Amino acid sequence: MRNGFLRVAACAPHVKVADVDYNISRIIEKLDYMIGQKVELAVFPEMSITGYTCADLFHNFTLMNSAADALARLVGYSRENSTIDFAVGLPVSVDGAMYNCAALIQHGEVSLVAKSYIPNYNEFYERRWWRPLPFPTDRTVMVGETKCRLTNCTVFSSHGAKIGIEICEDLWVPVPPSCRLAMAGAQVILNLSASDDLIGKYDYLKKLISQQSARCLCAYAYAGAGWGESSTDLVFDGKAIIAENGAVIACNRRWEPEDNTVVADVDIMALERDRIHTSTFADCAYNEDCGISVAGQRDSLVVSDYDWSDDESLLRYVDPHPFVPSDPAVMDERCDEILNIQVAGLAKRLDAIGCRKLVVGISGGLDSTLALLVAVRTFDRLGLDRKGIVGITMPGFGTTDRTHNNATALMEGLGVISMEIPIAASVNMHFADIGHDSSVHDVTYENCQARERTQILMDMSNRLGGIVLGTGDLSELALGWATYNGDHMSMYGVNSGVPKTLVRHLVNYYAHMKSTSDDVRALLLDIIDTPISPELIPAAADGEILQKTEDLVGPYELHDFFLYYMLRYGFSVERIYFLARHAFKAEEYDDATITKWLDTFMKRFFQQQFKRSCLPDGPKVGSVCLSPRGDWRMPSDASSAIWRK
Repeated sequence: MRNGFLRVAACAPHVKVADVDYNISRIIEKLDYMIGQKVELAVFPEMSITGYTCADLFHNFTLMNSAADALARLVGYSRENSTIDFAVGLPVSVDGAMYNCAALIQHGEVSLVAKSYIPNYNEFYERRWWRPLPFPTDRTVMVGETKCRLTNCTVFSSHGAKIGIEICEDLWVPVPPSCRLAMAGAQVILNLSASDDLIGKYDYLKKLISQQSARCLCAYAYAGAGWGESSTDLVFDGKAIIAENGAVIACNRRWEPEDNTVVADVDIMALERDRIHTSTFADCAYNEDCGISVAGQRDSLVVSDYDWSDDESLLRYVDPHPFVPSDPAVMDERCDEILNIQVAGLAKRLDAIGCRKLVVGISGGLDSTLALLVAVRTFDRLGLDRKGIVGITMPGFGTTDRTHNNATALMEGLGVISMEIPIAASVNMHFADIGHDSSVHDVTYENCQARERTQILMDMSNRLGGIVLGTGDLSELALGWATYNGDHMSMYGVNSGVPKTLVRHLVNYYAHMKSTSDDVRALLLDIIDTPISPELIPAAADGEILQKTEDLVGPYELHDFFLYYMLRYGFSVERIYFLARHAFKAEEYDDATITKWLDTFMKRFFQQQFKRSCLPDGPKVGSVCLSPRGDWRMPSDASSAIWRK
């Protein structure tokens, strides 16, 4: 394991039924390849040494003895190539009974795990050849000349990770062995399988694998019998699938015999963090004490028998935009779900307090646009007149024609009440009251404008008998990019759970809805293309926006990446940096740029907690949330020192 990642492979090599020498040669060929890929743990299919479709030949001594000899050969290979641990399938005879076994071979030693559930329905007739191993079993047996440990109640160790094994049908029962293995500590489950192919079965299987990896908070590596198995009655396509905590992170192409191996780095650190954070996981493990023993461990996130000193590769995709689905269909579904969450939250608040008026500050930027769209959709759902929504644009010293015109046109296009209350005169009067030089464009200059706007919104809501709808988003809350008791404050913040990188997509989704008029669509698309800015500093001479947020605080796509891995997984700064370097190409952000903005994020995240400690109510929409009442409790004076080394 390197930096918390274990390199795992699932492989379904070509077989010849009952030709053990051929099958072993293919397994060794694949092992040689995987060692070249620095694979640390590999799984092969059920009965991979003999072939799964040998039928009554499984009770033939010639085949049994040949399989035992092949096991000895693989043990010798393991002694010479101890960098890789691997599991293969073979028939084993013990005390007059036959068992369908997985052989985990590590450093020249063998542990046998017998199949727990033997199918005997439909096309399966396995009870004819195998019997289940009574639970719990842990004993020493001989397979030919090879001394083996036979067990069905053990979690093993591999390169610092904890490993459990189940075989094919074991996954399909109501309580798979992997459940108790995971509760006993297994972070990776290997499944040696021989599942035949039927219409619709593959999609069901992938869902089953991904769901089990989610339920067990584990990685799940599955290898299914493939090319070369008998087609007398069944067909096998050789599936190789690796899932992690609910997501398939690697799988081969079906029906292509040469594409039978997948390799991926599974994130053991992320899995362990989720188990720690999900308190009910440990509670369940305690209540369901399953009598599973744990083999001697080398518990370390950096235990590996490979030399990684000159290798920075990472065999998994690291999404640079973890909040934003890359699949357009999933993106549309996610946007619709988020909008519905926001609308449901706001609708409940309005109904609870008997309110039929909303006051929203409209700047012509993304956040206030999204808040207005949510307000409109909420009023439509409640059957309320959109005229109950009062949008107020409050031009100040930095307001540009582009944002001002978009704000007023959008309110008109959506059919809400539009008001304009300029703030320059009031703010200048305030400058005079507090003795501030208006030519000094410092934090006082900026925050006075933000607080004046908030005062207007609050006072108008009182006058109209409504509430102020907040517009600030999750990314701004993480960075503290809001004026305390200015735009930081509202009576309900519908965007508080939405990161900045996702706001743009939500507005775009709304723009392309069938119910959106062409005029409103054009406005929304122009707002999406407008640079992000608080517009608190006077515009450039040509009237263009001069104050651009991302020039000051850093790119939001980086900050959202940092935010995700800081809150979702609690990763260290070093690990977040490691992941960012893999997620973002060097031509996008070089190492120095990532380091600079990562330090900025950590500094601001800790310094600005006091703003998050008194946030208005707002709906949670995703796995990352900063509500002080729900997901994130942090002292406002915590030190950031160890996060900024």
